[in-house]
Amino acid sequence: MKLQQLRYLLEVERQGLNLSVAADKLHTSQPGISKQIKLLEDELGVDIFVRNGKRLSAVTPPGKVILAIAQRIMSESESLKQAAQDFANESSGRLTIATTHTQARYALPPVIQRFTERYPKVKLGLAQGNPIQICQYALSGQADFCIATEAIATFDDLVMLPCYVWNRCVIAPPDHPILQQKTLTLEAIAKYPIITYDFAFTGRSQINQAFAMRGLKPNVVLTAIDSDVIKTYVGLGLGIGILAKMAFDPAQDVQLRALDASHLFESSTTRIGVPRNAYLRGYIYDFIEMFAPHLSRKVVDDAVHSKAHIDYDL
Repeated sequence: MKLQQLRYLLEVERQGLNLSVAADKLHTSQPGISKQIKLLEDELGVDIFVRNGKRLSAVTPPGKVILAIAQRIMSESESLKQAAQDFANESSGRLTIATTHTQARYALPPVIQRFTERYPKVKLGLAQGNPIQICQYALSGQADFCIATEAIATFDDLVMLPCYVWNRCVIAPPDHPILQQKTLTLEAIAKYPIITYDFAFTGRSQINQAFAMRGLKPNVVLTAIDSDVIKTYVGLGLGIGILAKMAFDPAQDVQLRALDASHLFESSTTRIGVPRNAYLRGYIYDFIEMFAPHLSRKVVDDAVHSKAHIDYDL
């Protein structure tokens, strides 16, 4: 059994059992992948994939177990390499954070500034996407961890560590009648066209739930994947916006006004998602603690390497 064979297995699964695409991703030949997978199957004495001629059509029951083990082995292999690099040079390397636009634009800048001052030799990368994508980035090794509000809870192989709680505001142009409301209500919001986040993003489920519980159907005319786009179209008069409070800055967003809406919607919790049993370099622990001071190295280490699936909360 070779690590290369396991790498081939996982890439084939990742590419929907398409050998040709997997070969392109791995910069090798399709026959070479097929041969190595067959050699591994012969060695293990079971079929990992169901074949339809030369094509792979499904994963067998034992294949699902083998693929899960292969993923763990490859993760441990990467951890082994990373540990060696750590001892060779503890203050340099790379840190890739998978996150959404709102976190990257509004929550992370001061933390990144502090981190780069402390670790000038560490190269930082931000992999942006929707919550499901960034969770997948963390699990596939494309990122060290992910930061998001939605979707992390659906990935059992990610340890969810709560960072902070936040809520929303309603934004509108200065002359909009909703700003005259003494007490903002869902009924008042529902009277106007609404611009807010895409369904996969930033606490959208709490927004939907709040209106549904009051028997209201909001007129959402435009959805976007980031806060800046929402503010742009609200400024153009297309509707009022429902926005994360952290994304509104009165000093910068001078063409808009905001009303607190935290009494209307359930609060959301932003979490860091770390792959279970991941090996984390020292500076990664430091970054996490800078972002969420209550997440000390011991807290993170205990959570990531715990055998039990614990639901951590603030």
